Amino acid sequence: MAKRKMILDLDTGIDDSLAIAYALGAPDVDLIGIIGSYGNVVVEAGGQNSLKILELLGHTDIPVYLGESHSSTSDHFDRMQVSADIHGENGIGQVELPEPKRAIEKESGVDFLIDAAHKYGKDLTLVPTGPMTNLAAALKKAPEIATEIGNMTFMGGALTVPGNVTAYAEANINQDAEAANAVLTSPMHSTMVGLDVTLRTLLTKKETQQWRDLGTEAGEKFADIVDYYIQAYVDVNDNLGGCALHDPLAVGVALDPSFVTTIDLNMVVNYNKETYGRTIGDDNRLNEPTNVKVSVAVDKDRYLKTFMEYLTNLFKQN
Repeated sequence: MAKRKMILDLDTGIDDSLAIAYALGAPDVDLIGIIGSYGNVVVEAGGQNSLKILELLGHTDIPVYLGESHSSTSDHFDRMQVSADIHGENGIGQVELPEPKRAIEKESGVDFLIDAAHKYGKDLTLVPTGPMTNLAAALKKAPEIATEIGNMTFMGGALTVPGNVTAYAEANINQDAEAANAVLTSPMHSTMVGLDVTLRTLLTKKETQQWRDLGTEAGEKFADIVDYYIQAYVDVNDNLGGCALHDPLAVGVALDPSFVTTIDLNMVVNYNKETYGRTIGDDNRLNEPTNVKVSVAVDKDRYLKTFMEYLTNLFKQN
């Protein structure tokens, strides 16, 4: 049992599945639960995908909880077509996995997070890789967790590059800019792993072939899932030369901050019509102590080596 405990807050599509695998493959942390969110898929489908991936990887001991099903300012969620294009209609590259034997937990994901923060405190690492809705709801219900949670590293935002759903906004932040703003302007300290670094951290079919060559079910299924993702990137942005490891990079940075170079900044998230979802420095707090470390450069070769080591070793066993 590792001292460090991790909770993933996922809208489980393809890179979220890779994030789960990275957390399971890392030797220095225990994944104690997954909270489902909306985004790449609706929340119920994301929860089921998490259970399927956990079962594929031999970890039916890890519980999955459902969080909020829509943003903090709406009463429903409409999945964007681009999400289906990139992740497949089922969220995992149209790859069929067996229905999971384990059921979704009855406790809400928000309450699970609050309870875990009280229990583990500074030993708890939280990695949200979807909208910030669940975390904002938890902070509203139990503000004290802002200073109890030891490490909050999130995938989202764009500071030095354009967004990927609008000129200003990255997809996760765009789903609920108000929630993201509530989190980033709270006392909670966090590390932002945004498009500034994730678009430089790429996987190709060279790596997925290595998984396929293992001859295991997990290796083959993940190769199929990620090959779908790689082809989707070719269709959407063929300049990159691979698929971006958005969510697993956030998990990697949560465990080893030296993968990235950061700048210290107080941040605000715009939620006016013109620049909705923009993550930018807060000019009202320029001279105050900072609470966000923004990743602006990444040691992509060392990260990819670690990523492949963790996932390949995991897939060998399943």
